[in-house]
Amino acid sequence: MTDTAQRNRPEPGSEPSGSGEGFRKSTSRRGGGDPGLRGRTTIADGVVEKIAGLAAREVIGVHAMGSGFSRTLGAVRDRVPGGSRSSTTRGVKAEVGEVQTALDLEIVVDYGVSIADVARAVRENVVSAVERMTGLEVVEVNIAVSDVKLPDEEDEEPESRLQ
Repeated sequence: MTDTAQRNRPEPGSEPSGSGEGFRKSTSRRGGGDPGLRGRTTIADGVVEKIAGLAAREVIGVHAMGSGFSRTLGAVRDRVPGGSRSSTTRGVKAEVGEVQTALDLEIVVDYGVSIADVARAVRENVVSAVERMTGLEVVEVNIAVSDVKLPDEEDEEPESRLQ
């Protein structure tokens, strides 16, 4: 028997079709596999930025996120309805791929803390939170310390021109 004839021969227990060729009875459900793995999930950069921003702020020694200018500009934006960027993501930039993400954070630390220890703790907390919540692999967390908050300094809040 030729290979073609062998392939077209009905399997034992199968029912013949109208064309004379057989078919296999399917014992699995339609689609097959785990329903939770069907389809694709995409995660926006802003989602990862929010998670990372919140995780970084949880670390003792982090006074604020972003540079002085970005914080001042953000405070003004927060007062304007529909301000473009929330304070949660201030100082955080994420690049998100299909399975990996990379983050850049800009922080202000409190005076007297070890910057190296704070940076290490921020990295650990951010990597843990982002990987746990998104399933993405965090390939790097770059941290730029833009300022040190001195004990006698007041927070930079622009005076409102509105009354």
